[in-house]
Amino acid sequence: MNFDSVFDPKSIAVIGASRRETHVGYGVLKNLIEQGYQGEIFPVNPKTDVILGRTCYGTVSSIGKPIDLGIFVVHPSDVMISLKEAEKLGIKAAIVITAGYKETGDAQSENELASFCNEHGITLVGPNCLGVINPGIRMNASFARVMPKAGSVGFFSQSGALCVAVLDYAEKLGIGFSKFVSIGNKAQVSEREMIEFLLNDSETAVIAMYLEDLTHPHEIIEIIQKARHEGKRKPIIALKAGRTNAGAGASASHTGALAGAEESYKAFFLQAGIIRADKVSELFDYIKAFSRNPIPKGKRIGIVTNAGGPGVLATDEAALRGLIVGEFSKETRTALAEFLPKTAGVGNPVDVVGDADALRYRKSLDAVMSDPDIDMALAILTHQTMTEVEETAHAIVQAKKQTGKPIIACFMGGTSVEKGIEVLREGGVATIEYPEESANALSKLALYSDYFNREDPKRFLFENVDREAVSMILKKAREKGRKWLFEYEALQVFSAYGFPVFATEFARDREDALLKAKKIGKTLVMKIASEDILHKSEAGGVRINVPPEDAGKEYDRIIHDVLEKFPNAKIEGVLMEEMAERRGFEIILGAKRDPALGEAVMVGFGGIYVEVLQDVTFGLAPITEDDAWRMVRSLKAQKIFDGVRGQDPLDVDTLVEMLGRLSSLVIDFPEISEVDINPLKVFSQGNGACVLDARIILI
Repeated sequence: MNFDSVFDPKSIAVIGASRRETHVGYGVLKNLIEQGYQGEIFPVNPKTDVILGRTCYGTVSSIGKPIDLGIFVVHPSDVMISLKEAEKLGIKAAIVITAGYKETGDAQSENELASFCNEHGITLVGPNCLGVINPGIRMNASFARVMPKAGSVGFFSQSGALCVAVLDYAEKLGIGFSKFVSIGNKAQVSEREMIEFLLNDSETAVIAMYLEDLTHPHEIIEIIQKARHEGKRKPIIALKAGRTNAGAGASASHTGALAGAEESYKAFFLQAGIIRADKVSELFDYIKAFSRNPIPKGKRIGIVTNAGGPGVLATDEAALRGLIVGEFSKETRTALAEFLPKTAGVGNPVDVVGDADALRYRKSLDAVMSDPDIDMALAILTHQTMTEVEETAHAIVQAKKQTGKPIIACFMGGTSVEKGIEVLREGGVATIEYPEESANALSKLALYSDYFNREDPKRFLFENVDREAVSMILKKAREKGRKWLFEYEALQVFSAYGFPVFATEFARDREDALLKAKKIGKTLVMKIASEDILHKSEAGGVRINVPPEDAGKEYDRIIHDVLEKFPNAKIEGVLMEEMAERRGFEIILGAKRDPALGEAVMVGFGGIYVEVLQDVTFGLAPITEDDAWRMVRSLKAQKIFDGVRGQDPLDVDTLVEMLGRLSSLVIDFPEISEVDINPLKVFSQGNGACVLDARIILI
């Protein structure tokens, strides 16, 4: 990708420049001319000779000079014509602002545009986008009126309208940008390319983005991991729209019912180490926090406040967000007690009392931020009669410079604290309006620190898998026109991939059931096998604790009970399994293929209440060992694994291994759409686990 020609072109052609002030082509040209771009500008419009004092060319070909960047603001049918002319002049990059492509149903024209650019080495931004801004060279190649100030934040968005709002907010909040990009329909340049470019851009320290969908998740994860290995500390913040599963269709498995696209995105952000913002306000909070602070060493926070209530609110939020509001060292408490009034609190948070002047704030912050057991600080101020707002802001700026630790200032109020907030911004201190949001933003600094400093993930490697056996089972099902496997086939698949499975047989009649029950020789579970029966127990199609000698009688009863409830059901036979006699805990493992992000794997507390309790977590396959452990330990009831009320600890090591094997299975066989293992019975530590019930749905 030739991003130099996108962000630092020596010449720009505006194809579709216009004399009409209401036309996008006029706005783009005006921005380039009046906002300070220093390169050559070539307006192209066959209906006029001059626009805004610049010579206008009738066609792209008539420019007769090399073009670094072309900005296209013409009818969709004219874009390719002009682009082909520009290619003959050596165009290196194109920003297609023109709409009317995939978003209106014309995917073919968009594909042709992308193919042409790929074939001729032209970097393409858009179509259907706002444009590109590089504040560092005063280049506003967009129809946004605002030229933001130069800064360290690289921002890109799928929504052009949101871009305009972000520019307005940023101007008010004093946020500067290194690069500002509307990627539109992402015909060529997508999140993957933008993240890779910005991670390597020397002018960018923080990356922020607005997403509606995403592609190439694993490539993005690899790009981010590579940058981390190279020591590039560049936090990435994402505001993702479309979080709910409204309108989702019914699914054929528990996993399908629980695994919406949002669950896949959650897993992606966690595995990639991307900070997730849920609201526009959070996006700006995180941008301020990261762009104006170093990354902390840990998650221990010190709070200084002149009002008890806000201090308690911040403390609660910090604890809820995983920060440690611990005790100060003895030296810190002693230092605080030397100058604070007796009515003040020298614990954490430090209450400097309502009459605190700027000097008291400064001494308190110096003491707190010098404590070796404190990684970051939150300074809260409410405007009271004796409060020195501006002077206290200067004190916070100096305290931050002296210690070099992250700090957020929360000056609560409206016009009464505005001048103080302005001092803080000019001094490079992040300011957030409310104490809870301030603590939340600091927790994201700690979260990124944890991600950046964690060890390289260990990948699962399994040699004892029989891929050929699985291929044959799936092939047989497809040849018979089935998009699902019978349970006995699913169990064979899992057995081939190293899952522990009890002795299992499939019986097609009463006599066959007796013969195979004798072969198993142990107490049985018997389950109906029918393509028309998804939930077997509800159909009366399950028997437990069946002695082998009763297998024939129970076979007849199962068939009778199922047909009584579902008289038209097609019955294949009955599955017979060895009954699990050992104590254990029921877990669900699952997988579902997401159209955009790929295979999401799931773990949770299983059994018949899985969809009621919904205590499940997801990961994006292929998961690492670290991902699997994170998934297991993030379950709400995960303490059960360690043993409660006299119960033995469970074999979590085996559970983690089973997650890895499931991840490998769905990666190896993309024709698998959904998987349910419910339950996987996990026994006490050292005694493994066993698949008791399974379902596999094919694409």
